[in-house]
Amino acid sequence: MNKTITFEDFTKVDLRIGTIIEVKDFPEARNPAYQLKIDFGDLGIKKSSAQITTLYSKDDLLNKQIVAVVNFPKKQIAQFMSECLVLGAVNAKDVILLNPENKVKNGTVVS
Repeated sequence: MNKTITFEDFTKVDLRIGTIIEVKDFPEARNPAYQLKIDFGDLGIKKSSAQITTLYSKDDLLNKQIVAVVNFPKKQIAQFMSECLVLGAVNAKDVILLNPENKVKNGTVVS
């Protein structure tokens, strides 16, 4: 377990539901990854890089709802600017995406 945080620390993390609207290969990434465009409703469309190629095809990901942190600073990954962090559970080397059980409005807050 990592360092304990306060509830106030947790409330600073902006977790939202978004729908993946575009998936591209990311050959410049150090490890196999995709470039994603994700629709967060009123927050707009944000880009992210995700190392999820072992369990998900591009077709699997298109229109899939995911959970992401949307208030991290942008991060340069090769020639790509990532604007959010898609969340998943790490099982060995594979990442299993976190997603809502039922479809919800894009931009919905996760708490």
